[in-house]
Amino acid sequence: SAVSKNPEVPFSSEAYRISATSRGKELRLTLAPLGPGEPQDLVFRFGMSGSFRLCPVAQLPRHAHLRFLTRESPPRALCFVDARRFGSWRLGDAWQPGRGPCVLSEYQAFRENVLKNLEDKAFDKPICEALLNQKFFNGIGNYLRAEILYRLKIPPFEKARTVLEALKDQEQARRKKNPSLTLSKKLKLMRENPDLLELCHTVPMEVISAEKKLFDPDNSDNYAAFKNWLQCYLVPGMSSLRDRNGRTIWFQGEPGPMAPKGQASRRKRAQMKADPKAPIPKVTIHASKRCPRAAAKPPEPAAAEEEEKVADGPRKGRAPRGRKKATTTPALSKPEVLVKARRSRRTTARTGRGEAGSP
Repeated sequence: SAVSKNPEVPFSSEAYRISATSRGKELRLTLAPLGPGEPQDLVFRFGMSGSFRLCPVAQLPRHAHLRFLTRESPPRALCFVDARRFGSWRLGDAWQPGRGPCVLSEYQAFRENVLKNLEDKAFDKPICEALLNQKFFNGIGNYLRAEILYRLKIPPFEKARTVLEALKDQEQARRKKNPSLTLSKKLKLMRENPDLLELCHTVPMEVISAEKKLFDPDNSDNYAAFKNWLQCYLVPGMSSLRDRNGRTIWFQGEPGPMAPKGQASRRKRAQMKADPKAPIPKVTIHASKRCPRAAAKPPEPAAAEEEEKVADGPRKGRAPRGRKKATTTPALSKPEVLVKARRSRRTTARTGRGEAGSP
């Protein structure tokens, strides 16, 4: 489409076949001509809203940034749809460098890659933040990390290395105890007592192997099935906090020792509003300076999403310290006019004495 900033696709063929391979959060399409010509590879990242849809050409969805047309009559189009334009594609067959093995298709390599690199500084962070690092957890996103940690009752802000080193010790003990375990017995143990790395494989498998396609954007029944599948993410009654990257993590119970300071969970805020005797939540220094009155009053739950969007943004147009930005109508009331007049007379007097306005 004309508004897409992604590269042009230098491919032309009267008839070709499309095949796809996925790895973690990336998808590779191969356009193979049925006649003469060279194949063309494209590697896609989906961002937050990217998806593929097959639809009649006469009913193209908005934001269909790349379209592959069928030869049937009437024709249909396979469209890469991305309303927010966070998705992208690159020419060639190379996966993005720096991404680790896929949690779905390369599980054993994924597991080994994590356990042999526990000295990496990525594991100095809370486990909820480490799970979004695609160098080690290629394929895990925001809702998956919440579901995985919830099932194991792991506090999201526990140190990642602490959680994962325990798995390494358990694995070594298991091997010493049962050195001749067959693959089928290993799989049975994994299903009965899954650890965090195993759930990184099995939880997303539940989504893609479900009887209903849980991510079909055109089918409201399927989306309802996805909401019913969720046990923690966006579920009423769960707590939530923003991690240091500004992403919201949903959880139950205590957040853990590395939780951000001065931040109350949304669920707890709602409870405080309902109970006037509840203790006032702590706030950050910046919040107190920016709006002293708001610091003592928890924000409205309905405004929680909006607060997330602006919390980490630049603070433009801030008034000088000591002055309040007007929030009423431009017309000044009589007391304000008198104050301004007094200030004007004082300034004039000082200027006459050389106290102000001198070079």
